[in-house]
Amino acid sequence: MPFGEYPYTIDDKGRVVMPPAFRDFVEDGMILTRGMEGCLYVFPLSSWKRVEDQLEGLPLTDAESRAFVRFFYSGANKARLDNQSRVSVPQTLRAFAGLDSDVIVAGAPGRLELWNPARWEAAITAVQDHPPKPELLTNFVA
Repeated sequence: MPFGEYPYTIDDKGRVVMPPAFRDFVEDGMILTRGMEGCLYVFPLSSWKRVEDQLEGLPLTDAESRAFVRFFYSGANKARLDNQSRVSVPQTLRAFAGLDSDVIVAGAPGRLELWNPARWEAAITAVQDHPPKPELLTNFVA
């Protein structure tokens, strides 16, 4: 699992260097898409099929499910690392996530996240200020 957070920059062509700690995770390709809280999710190509299966399993008759699938799936873009370990982030996704020049590349279970630094700081502070309900963490620490 990828973990850690790394500050990087996006070049004028919309490319960000993938931190060395995460390169093996996405070396066979990746899918970038809209994430929650205004970040981008980066799934390794090898696990994207599971994500698709979950999206396909949502009820077509439910308006909220359709809206979520539309939000998540329509933003998806296939990508690979170039020879300099950079990934190109499409303009539509950069605009969605507010990625102009600086970016936080963070690990998460089964995915990476690309964050605008101010949004990242706000998200981390929000968890510190309002931790999860204790019942969510009952089996977290043994």
